[in-house]
Amino acid sequence: MRLATVGKAARLLPLLGLAIMLTACQSQSQGSAPSETPPAAASPQADAQAAQPIPTGTGNLVQLAAGSSSLATMTAALDAAGLTETLAGEGPYTVFAPTDAAFEALPKTTLEELLKPTNKRLLARVLSYHIVSGYLSGDNLQSGTVQTLEGAPVNVQVDTASRSVKVNDARVIQPNVQASNGVIHAIDKVILPPDWPANLK
Repeated sequence: MRLATVGKAARLLPLLGLAIMLTACQSQSQGSAPSETPPAAASPQADAQAAQPIPTGTGNLVQLAAGSSSLATMTAALDAAGLTETLAGEGPYTVFAPTDAAFEALPKTTLEELLKPTNKRLLARVLSYHIVSGYLSGDNLQSGTVQTLEGAPVNVQVDTASRSVKVNDARVIQPNVQASNGVIHAIDKVILPPDWPANLK
């Protein structure tokens, strides 16, 4: 994995902050649009996050995320952490991408600390925990552990009866967003690696 310089991260911090501010101002009264594989009983919060589906396209993972209004914070964070080049590469990769609403749900102090240039490696670590090397479509996902680029595995739980998928304690709210070098599964929470600093939870 190749990291960008601290200077680049610093220049991108305003973009990340703007993305968070914009998403925080979004109205909670937006109508819900159905996801490709809706669970049996979706929560109101999940419905709101799925209101703007991520479009499938011919671009790579970075291009698809950048073109989605639901993944503005994720896109800016990938830039700040120096992971854009990785996800624009050959791959394939599977990305469990937290939506903007998922990032908003993090404690404010956690976001502030992660955005500091001195914590760039921590930001890269938490984002890498959402990325798996290889192509795992919804049909390929099975209950069990999957190794991430961060080094620690995530626990995937597939409920065929309700047609739902969870990754640790996050729920997949839009699966199978196809990219030229992988696939994105949008999730409703930011998942944290094991042994994550207590002050950043």
